[in-house]
Amino acid sequence: MSLTIRRAFVFLAVAHSFLAAMGGTAEKRGFRGMVKLEGGTFVMGTDSPAIDALCSRFRTTHRDLFLPEVPAHRVTVVPFSIDRTEVTNADFKAFVGRHPEWAPGRVPPERQNGDYLKHWTRGTFPSGAADVPITYVTWWAAKAYCESSGNRLPTEAEWEFAARGGLASAEFPWGDEPPDAKRANWSGTGLGAPTRVGRYRPNPYGLYDMAGNVWEFVEDPWADDYATPPASPVPQDRHVIRGGSFGGGPINLRVRYRDSHPAAGAGPHVGFRCARSESAR
Repeated sequence: MSLTIRRAFVFLAVAHSFLAAMGGTAEKRGFRGMVKLEGGTFVMGTDSPAIDALCSRFRTTHRDLFLPEVPAHRVTVVPFSIDRTEVTNADFKAFVGRHPEWAPGRVPPERQNGDYLKHWTRGTFPSGAADVPITYVTWWAAKAYCESSGNRLPTEAEWEFAARGGLASAEFPWGDEPPDAKRANWSGTGLGAPTRVGRYRPNPYGLYDMAGNVWEFVEDPWADDYATPPASPVPQDRHVIRGGSFGGGPINLRVRYRDSHPAAGAGPHVGFRCARSESAR
């Protein structure tokens, strides 16, 4: 092989490696961060007459599971951005480093249930869990984390708008097909614990784990249904959680499904992601 040809091969190999590295970097950058959504009007919730069909589809006689999402109503959300993934252990550790008042053992008793960051030892998360969603946090800690970087928790309406991914009538973030082990971390997957963020395919908006893995705190205090005005939040009030978790069933993974959790209730199945208000174009 001539020197000229060898040099050409070397150049192409270097160029390929450079482009691959650049592509990998771009892909890695795109995996985290936020997605900006232009907002819009959508129908949030479920009408009462549809509950019988939902009970039949999900093989349950518990109509009460669907009552909190009644009635269906039109909601308009303005432009906002939302995290591509749930906040991870590594993310939260960096926050605690900047704000030691949120370290284990530093949170006042009235703002937590005694289990705050109970899975951490010596001030850090378990080995190998850097990319696993943060859990054992409170609504107050989630709110403080988001606000520390100029963001906030998403509203319940923003969360549902984002989870739908532009699929107006779909039951799940990926469409109408039932969940399986390739779509989300839920009870049928058999993992029995949170797994690393982004393990499953994103929804059409590029958002990961909007169904399963861990439940997510949102800004709104809980009300029994959409027709009932929520109470003002105080430390022991319940707040809305969305998305289902590794222990949830198919009903919990629905984009319309609502549940609640104590604001101070640090637990192994609840985390969060952040949002940010944006200006309209």
